[in-house]
Amino acid sequence: MSAVPQVESVPQPDRALRRERAGWYSYDWAMSAFNTTVISVFLAPYLTSVAEAAADEQGRIHPLGIGMPPGSLFGYVVSLSVVLQVVVLPLTGAVADRSGNKRQLLAAATLAGSLCTMALFFVSGSGYLLGSALFIVANIAFGAATVVYYSWLPDLAGPDERDAVSSRGWALGYLGGALLLAANLALFTQHDALGLTEAESVRICLASAGVWWAGFAVVSIALLRNRRPVGASAAAPSTGRAFRASIGQLRATLRDMRRYRLTLWFLGAYLLFNDGVQTVITVSAQFGSEQLELSQTTLVSAILLVQVVAFVGARGMGRIAESAGAKRTVLWSLLVWVGVLVAACFLTPGAALQFYLLAVVIGFVLGGTQALSRSLFSQLIPPGKEAEYFGFYTISDRGTSWLGTFLFALTYQLTDSYRYAIISLVVFFVVGGVLLARLDMRRAIVEAGNTPPERL
Repeated sequence: MSAVPQVESVPQPDRALRRERAGWYSYDWAMSAFNTTVISVFLAPYLTSVAEAAADEQGRIHPLGIGMPPGSLFGYVVSLSVVLQVVVLPLTGAVADRSGNKRQLLAAATLAGSLCTMALFFVSGSGYLLGSALFIVANIAFGAATVVYYSWLPDLAGPDERDAVSSRGWALGYLGGALLLAANLALFTQHDALGLTEAESVRICLASAGVWWAGFAVVSIALLRNRRPVGASAAAPSTGRAFRASIGQLRATLRDMRRYRLTLWFLGAYLLFNDGVQTVITVSAQFGSEQLELSQTTLVSAILLVQVVAFVGARGMGRIAESAGAKRTVLWSLLVWVGVLVAACFLTPGAALQFYLLAVVIGFVLGGTQALSRSLFSQLIPPGKEAEYFGFYTISDRGTSWLGTFLFALTYQLTDSYRYAIISLVVFFVVGGVLLARLDMRRAIVEAGNTPPERL
């Protein structure tokens, strides 16, 4: 059996490595504001209200000649942005790996995404098409930036440090998103006292996420550094030449991925259980409003509570993984997710305290599940293809649900019960967990050409 290639150790003094890690952590702090303030809280109801203002006498809008009720607009806009990400993100990863110009790509994606987010301030009246277009570009740029950002993890941490480093990044991301969300909620609830209309306060909140994202990303881009692509014998090609070459490289990688069957096995497991995670987060407000009859204030404050607890959970589960292993910790977290769904079926309508308690449990396992999954996947990527493989991984990452939202909607349509709809999501955690449990991680890591950590 031929010797497998080894991942190079980080050739930096401790001080320089700590400096670069600080830059990497700060990017999660920067970008999470888009996920919390824009996607999770403010844009969906605001864009729906703008679309309602543009509706015809039959209460329908007609974007690109397609008739639909205003309430369907945001779901379709998100779906379109995800479909486009399927094309853009793997190609972004291929360019990042081949060119070695990760800092420049991160800066470009950040600039595009943050400017479009800031421009949401100008969406008013009946301008739902402008709002939709800005969000689509911003969400694609957000995904592209995430791909490039994730790809630094193997450069910044060896196999035995990766769980802790990944967990710190996720934890700071949740903290940053929570801080801006708290400030925006204060602005939103006090808009009358500040002389603002409700719509004006929402527009300011949306734009603030772009300012936050761009401002803190400057720190990250200043501290992170490029690396020569693996196997390069001379200076890395320009980004333009790398883009042209990367189209062929991406085709080759799609064929080559069949050699790494266990990496694909993990991706399949992750696609399932993370789809369940993202669906729970996406539909929790709808479940709380329609089934539990909770107020908007309770629902929004619960989202903020999840963000704060997720900071603690990501760090806490990172510590647990140091002794129990990342794979085992993720599997235990999936059991907790199943318990959350079962408990949700027995919540009493109007009982805000019960909903808050469930939010605490969700927050604790949310950050750890995602951070440790990212760390595990980073061990399964062939050296030199980090960004390219993370391009596929990120398609089912933050805020993206594929099958779960469909199953939730279909179950509700067939049963007219949100309780049955929420419990139907158990299948994603069970099947994804079984697939992960059956995966031989040590063999998968070696198959990818990497060195396994001492504890998995």
